[in-house]
Amino acid sequence: MISTERLRLDENERRQSLPSLKEDGTGKAKPYRNVLRQSRAPLLTVLLLFTFACSSQNIRRSGMPAAAQTVLDTSIEDIDAGRYEKLYHEAADEWRNDTTLDKSKATFQKLQDKLGKVHTRDLQSVREEQTSTAPIAGHSLVALYQTSFEQGSGMETFTLVERGGRWYLARYYVNSNALK
Repeated sequence: MISTERLRLDENERRQSLPSLKEDGTGKAKPYRNVLRQSRAPLLTVLLLFTFACSSQNIRRSGMPAAAQTVLDTSIEDIDAGRYEKLYHEAADEWRNDTTLDKSKATFQKLQDKLGKVHTRDLQSVREEQTSTAPIAGHSLVALYQTSFEQGSGMETFTLVERGGRWYLARYYVNSNALK
């Protein structure tokens, strides 16, 4: 014979089992989705930190050779710090053939007076060229920045040239309405 009795939980047993389902007193179980999202958070945090750590070492801008990037970064630091004499002496022959140290310093001072200090630089493009004609013959690299200064904005153009396996700053131009 088959028993048709039902098993009933004692009232005390029922109360003890429900608090695990009641989170905020509504009697609803914690949604699976929230549990899953919470378990993903540490994983995503670790993944983001790992990605940032990998990308922040030896950052290369748009395929720019590492040695050229180093020279560009140093040149930018020298310009921003007002080390114009150092910049002049470390520049390519093309730079020194086009101007004197005094004229170069005067030009940078004029830029500083009219535009002020740099707030931000945003790299717009990098272009490598290999030419046998002027203005710069040989292997060169042109980096264009959209730059925000204290007294306006403009485009900075840095031209680097490779000579004997080393990179040198050959040209620097600023185009800004604040200079007119």
